[in-house]
Amino acid sequence: MAFAEITALLGGWPGFELIAVKREEATQEHATPRIVLTLEAVPGHAKTCSRCGTTVTAVHDVSSREVRDLPILDAETWLVLPRARVLCPTCGPTIEAVSWLDRYQRMTTRLADAIARLCEATSLTQVAQWFGVGWDTVKQIDARALTRRLGAVDFSDVRLLAIDEFALHRGHRYATVVADPLTKRVLWVGEGRGQTDLRAFFAELGQAGCARINAVVMDMSPAFTAEVRAACPQAAIVYDRFHVIALYNRDVVDRVRIDETNRVGRALPRGDRGRVRRIAARRLLRGARWLLLRNRRDVRKRKDRVQLRELLAANRALFIVYVLKDDLKRLWTYRTPAAARRWWRGWYARAMESGLRPLIRFAEGVAARLDGVINHCRYPLNNGLLEGINNKIKVLKRIAYGFRDDAYFFLKIRAAFPGIP
Repeated sequence: MAFAEITALLGGWPGFELIAVKREEATQEHATPRIVLTLEAVPGHAKTCSRCGTTVTAVHDVSSREVRDLPILDAETWLVLPRARVLCPTCGPTIEAVSWLDRYQRMTTRLADAIARLCEATSLTQVAQWFGVGWDTVKQIDARALTRRLGAVDFSDVRLLAIDEFALHRGHRYATVVADPLTKRVLWVGEGRGQTDLRAFFAELGQAGCARINAVVMDMSPAFTAEVRAACPQAAIVYDRFHVIALYNRDVVDRVRIDETNRVGRALPRGDRGRVRRIAARRLLRGARWLLLRNRRDVRKRKDRVQLRELLAANRALFIVYVLKDDLKRLWTYRTPAAARRWWRGWYARAMESGLRPLIRFAEGVAARLDGVINHCRYPLNNGLLEGINNKIKVLKRIAYGFRDDAYFFLKIRAAFPGIP
């Protein structure tokens, strides 16, 4: 086969032509076979400055370079080509521009593109092993490709926001993610979960962008609430049902269960028989934690249903907090603020009459933020999207065995959620 046919088959290298092909078998230094393609500059081909793009005729010097290209069959493919430094009248001596090779790179752009595409589906380690390239090189290629592909975030059509946090690393390190709940697009990811950490997003959103925001759905974080009110005072804050119920489970159900476990232990008589009864009662209450935290419809096994029924029948405090938890969820089913407020007043009165301090504290806390719950009537939003995003983030971390470079990790998150039209 003639070199011109080989060049046409492989896609060619504009500005250069193939003059020799050699196959090198695997050695101790090179574990796989290599195909070496020798190129030379096409006579009369115009050279341009890689900095300013000016066409240049004067050549300062020429050196031989080895550049990696896409593998042919099972063999690594290397190009040996002359790389000229031109005398640009504006920039001085500088490397010539080659359309298929970035400045100072030892790899063609099509090989770099292939590596970046494979990084979308698997880990950096596997990509590095597949192409026989260094792990750091693969990461740099992927980060550069993501930055180029994602570009700056377009906030022009953003009217709604969803804000949540996720665990970044072990040791209580967190990050904040902001998404558009309509297009399911991740807009921003930043380290930390404090008020000043979120402020960086609103600075990037800009004054005009902040003024366009109609509603923000979030958990009951005081830091998030304060920053949203400062940056977007016109936006309605919507507290997500999932997080409010999760707070109720933690601060009310679990707290009351622990208090009842301790109370029962103190109330039973002393002695060997009393000790056995105390142990049995405590085991019952401790083992019922997940039964109490689950939704009633999710308790499907007959044994669990019987245990839950007996537990609630025997303990008044647990019965009250369990029933009021199910009733509290109804607050998010109303579509008019007046009806929701009427229902809340009844629920609040029952909580106050219960005499249970954890329940009373929770009710008072929600009452102070009631507008954020009632706003669900106007903007029926929830953080279900961000819960799905957080699950996908966990998958990304598992694939990569964790990310040490937060900036690169945040790029991977944005790329995983580009949004829908």
